[in-house]
Amino acid sequence: MKGSQENTICTISTKKGEGAIAIIRISGKKSINICYNIFSSKRIKKANDFKSNTIYFGRIMKNNKVIDEVLLTYFKAPKSYTGEDVIEISCHGSEYVQSAIIQLLIENGCTLAKRGEFTLRAFLNGKLDLSQAEAVANLISSKNEKSHNLAMKQMRGGYSNQIKSLRDRLIKFGALIELELDFSTEDVEFANREELLGLLTLMKEKIKPLLKSFKYGNAIKNGIPIAIVGPPNSGKSTLLNKILNEERAIVSNIKGTTRDVIEETFTIEGFQFRFIDTAGLRKTNDKIEKIGIKKTYQKIDEAAIIIYVFDVNDFNPKQVKEDILSFSSKGTESILLANKTDLANKKNSIKDLEKEIIYCSILNDEGMEKIQSSILKRTKNWENINQDFVITNQRHFEALTNTLKNIESINNGILSNISGELLAIDIKESLQHLGEITGEITNEHLLDSIFRDFCIGK
Repeated sequence: MKGSQENTICTISTKKGEGAIAIIRISGKKSINICYNIFSSKRIKKANDFKSNTIYFGRIMKNNKVIDEVLLTYFKAPKSYTGEDVIEISCHGSEYVQSAIIQLLIENGCTLAKRGEFTLRAFLNGKLDLSQAEAVANLISSKNEKSHNLAMKQMRGGYSNQIKSLRDRLIKFGALIELELDFSTEDVEFANREELLGLLTLMKEKIKPLLKSFKYGNAIKNGIPIAIVGPPNSGKSTLLNKILNEERAIVSNIKGTTRDVIEETFTIEGFQFRFIDTAGLRKTNDKIEKIGIKKTYQKIDEAAIIIYVFDVNDFNPKQVKEDILSFSSKGTESILLANKTDLANKKNSIKDLEKEIIYCSILNDEGMEKIQSSILKRTKNWENINQDFVITNQRHFEALTNTLKNIESINNGILSNISGELLAIDIKESLQHLGEITGEITNEHLLDSIFRDFCIGK
């Protein structure tokens, strides 16, 4: 992929289809000369007339025929997104016009950009580190205020600056230990072990909260998973339909109607939630229903919040209590809904559950505000998390998990007085994992796997 930097690339950066305007991007050494060949403007008499950070009005021409009237903006290297000469052409949104301009650019020396190639060039040219480049993709795909805010903070450096600082300090100790190996016969010690232990303690203090933040970051990025569970025919599917304000799930008086999970996203006060309607929990001989119930338990394990719905007129207090305790033992937040209160005669029989209960009639919209408030209450705890230091990326989580293992190994090695050679191995592995986060250490496969998920034009 690095070799492709010699090419000047182009693509349509706006969404495919017709619209008022479209933006075509060009990046590379030949950007100015290529655009000069196809762009006619009273202000441009020669290629050197293009001034950086300036917008020009003119026409895209082919064989003296006007393709479109456009606005052309020039960003001179290195002060551009990619670090190369970049030109953006704002044209009319006709698919024919877009296609004609792209074809004309290719005829004059451009090549079509691959997915994420503009951001890849920004990374290779030192405009972004790798975690910031990944945050660009997160920003583009953000669907709510919270995920947008996280992506913006990570684009500005976020925890990657902290990772770089720790890695730089560890590099110095690694270099001193490598130096000791060169003088192994003289039994000298250049790296102060006490200072190294202090750095390792600091690294653990920084990494552990980052690892804990992943559950929050992943939920914000992909939607906070809320599993709606409970016995059959308790009102789970009705609740999903009420939340979404549409008939998304089939509702029936027949028990066992829901046999598979149904997932839909919904945004409340900037948080995106992923509501999951599940098969009713009960013992059954139906093979298909058993598969659905198995999936229900899988979703319970994945959920950040569980809404447990039961029919206040028809339930087993012992079973409900056992279910709620099992959720609590896993540390999962749960909300208990006593549904169908419009048909209830009494509430006394569920006092021994020792948990706050929301009495509601979902079908009649009674208690829906309390349910929403209870959901938000359980997310407000996350507001105290330092938003500058939140992991949203599985790759970063794995790298930091491996780093922490290496740090523990280094720490134990120093206390056990192992050889500098073995310490050097663990330090190298730690540096490798940390470098993979920010991009100091990369390979072709890693870059391909990251940037292939970008959209064309970014």
